[in-house]
Amino acid sequence: MFNSLSDRLTSTFKNLRGKGRLTEAQIDGTVREIRRALLDADVAVPVVRAFTAQIKERALGEEVSASLNPGQQIVKIVNEELVNILGGETRRLNLAKVAPTVIMLAGLQGAGKTTLAGKLAKHLKAQGHTPLLVACDLQRPNAVKQLQVNGERAGVPVYAPHPGVSSEFEASTGDPVAVARDGVAEAKAKLHDIVIVDTAGRLGVDAEMMEQAANIRAAINPDEVLFVIDAMIGQDAVNTAQAFNDGVNFTGVVLSKLDGDARGGAALSVASVTGKPVMFASTGENLDDFEIFHPDRMASRILDMGDVMTLIEQAEANWDKGEAERMAKKFADQEDFTLDDFLMQMAQIRKMGSMKKILGMMPGSQISRQQLEQFDESQMDRIEAIVRSMTPHERVAPKIINGSRRARIAKGSGVHVSEVNSMLERFGEAQKMMKKLASGGAIPGMPGGRAGAKKGAKGKKKPAKFGNPAKAAQLAAEEAAKAKAAPTGAAFGAGTKDFNPADMNLPKGFEKFLGK
Repeated sequence: MFNSLSDRLTSTFKNLRGKGRLTEAQIDGTVREIRRALLDADVAVPVVRAFTAQIKERALGEEVSASLNPGQQIVKIVNEELVNILGGETRRLNLAKVAPTVIMLAGLQGAGKTTLAGKLAKHLKAQGHTPLLVACDLQRPNAVKQLQVNGERAGVPVYAPHPGVSSEFEASTGDPVAVARDGVAEAKAKLHDIVIVDTAGRLGVDAEMMEQAANIRAAINPDEVLFVIDAMIGQDAVNTAQAFNDGVNFTGVVLSKLDGDARGGAALSVASVTGKPVMFASTGENLDDFEIFHPDRMASRILDMGDVMTLIEQAEANWDKGEAERMAKKFADQEDFTLDDFLMQMAQIRKMGSMKKILGMMPGSQISRQQLEQFDESQMDRIEAIVRSMTPHERVAPKIINGSRRARIAKGSGVHVSEVNSMLERFGEAQKMMKKLASGGAIPGMPGGRAGAKKGAKGKKKPAKFGNPAKAAQLAAEEAAKAKAAPTGAAFGAGTKDFNPADMNLPKGFEKFLGK
């Protein structure tokens, strides 16, 4: 979504690297480039003006001029101001003191409200809540059926007393206000602690839609009114958001289709213009493609600094703890990393989502934007097919895989032999790296790591060398004294000089097995 904006900002900041002092002309040029990047991303003009004015004011201030690295200080200022226009702080749902908590969804038709209802219900269910979906969109063809399907996929019940319409030529006969009111009553009777009301949308803002949404709000008195907006809508996002804010006074914003290839200006405009926070983001078509919106993390993504916290949270939510403990023990015991282990680790990673999404959250990645976009997700499927075409013994001992075995594996997995060769070569390198890490060695090209002690030809540590002869003589004397005092002749350090078998309570005739 923010690829174009991210690339423009990153390119702008590269020109500031290594400069010990920034002139006013350089700051003006940087702010000008930031302004162009934001306008190209369809950010609302008033938001751009306020944003760049604040950046320029701070950049010309003491915090940059007194900084040891002005370029990094400018990036820090831009990051902080991005966080501010995205809402400042993470906003959570306000749960009612007395259940149920009523959440109303509003927005234009096609914004993704019905899909979002299923995602939100699944998200809340995973947190231990018992949500109920209420189908109040009786005007869009098959909207009720779609909500029922999403509810079934999420494992959440749906209250739908009216089937709605099945075609655009059929007139709606149900009363959405009555369905919403009865849905809340149903939730109270069935002891659901959260009610999610899916309302109807239109292709454009009109008085009839706003009146219906306002009537539903008045009937159910929701604790939260979430405005669902298509993040690909562009400049019109501000006008639509203002109209809905005037009509239903929403309390939070949900950005849908955030995985699209549009410029993403809506995300940077809505919160700033309406004063209402962005609370959730829908990032894909699956019900699991849903996340809490964190302004600071989104700002880091826009500035191409990664999003480690979200990556960690996704790993904690999807990673099998038992499998992680097994691999940790295997790593500590310096056991071989097998292809079965590789298959298990790949399955764990795929639970977290697409590889493009995971790689995009990693900071300091050496993968360019173009390489990331061209990444072939099906490559993971081919690797899995190759491994699964091997016998159990081949997965444990890949060194036995000769030419005929490779041909058989390639045929079984539907790939060329060269792909099998490439995969085995890469796995061999990974196996060596795992062994190196497990033994405490440093990986070439990586900082840190524990280098093993240097040993002589016979495996003994080389004696320390000192430039001071007196210190070397003192160390030699101490070593000689230790060798003289140490007991000799027994495996466990006990000497055999005063050893007497009679002092031990041994079975009769056992003496003949003892050496003299």
